[in-house]
Amino acid sequence: MFGVLIRIPCTQRQQWKVADETFCDRKGEACLRAGCAGPKVLLKSALTRGFLKTQAAALPTGPQSSAMIRRGLQGAARLSHHGALPGAPRILPRLSPASAFGSSTDSLVSKFCLERTDLKDYALPNASWCPDMLSLYQEFLEKTKADGWIKLPSFKSNRDHIQGLKLPSGLAVTSDKSDWRLFTRCIPVEGRGYEYVIFFHPSKKKSICLFQPGPYLEGPPGFAHGGSLAAMIDETFSKTAYLAGEGLLTLSINIRFKNLIPVGSLAVLNIDVEKIEDQKLHMSCITQSRDQKTIYAKSSGVFFRLQLEQE
Repeated sequence: MFGVLIRIPCTQRQQWKVADETFCDRKGEACLRAGCAGPKVLLKSALTRGFLKTQAAALPTGPQSSAMIRRGLQGAARLSHHGALPGAPRILPRLSPASAFGSSTDSLVSKFCLERTDLKDYALPNASWCPDMLSLYQEFLEKTKADGWIKLPSFKSNRDHIQGLKLPSGLAVTSDKSDWRLFTRCIPVEGRGYEYVIFFHPSKKKSICLFQPGPYLEGPPGFAHGGSLAAMIDETFSKTAYLAGEGLLTLSINIRFKNLIPVGSLAVLNIDVEKIEDQKLHMSCITQSRDQKTIYAKSSGVFFRLQLEQE
């Protein structure tokens, strides 16, 4: 839902299994046991990567290699923990396996979809919507009455969706800026940028996004820029991941573009949660025309699960 985590592959994958491809700093030691609940330290600076590669290259292959690997990774974890490395990452909070991800989908939806608010909902029809988008919107609106679908509101910032909650300790930032805007809501003029609405089905853990790209998102003349679709897929993934299982941060997205989307036309994103395991949530997406005859893109994504904290 927020930002991107950088994953660093283990240099000794044959010998060590690293939980969530991160290194854990538990009591000053690098804990390499899969499933460890200790604070995770993301080793993502260039110097850290160089340090690990150097250590791995210098290690012998004999019986002493395991001990030397452990000492080398312990040193990198301690340096990163104390901020001695340039761009030292923040430490993600400790997760208790017994209590983590305890929020139900219904409670997440109720917090996300505020019933009474004075905030503007940008996911409502306006004069710029094409006939296909308007008619399919009405179809899904009818499904919200009996088929279990929920129309998600879309405010100008994710901050408005998580009122009373905040990012976990160590990830929050301070700023004197006040006009925050979600990237896909950064063009306020109707019909010029991202026109979209997301419908979510809690029990099926799937979403449908109706997306109409405006002329400010043009790539090839007359067609939407591929990056605009990538951003729309990521945004729909993120909302689905959070509501389906507290997926908060994008780990990876893979997209295979098939056809161009004409500016001003409707593209339908079909999102499915494939599986939820430990701290990862896997999803797939097919973007196609309303009649399903044209596939614009096929994509998959993995999100890191992390609970928000009370303010």
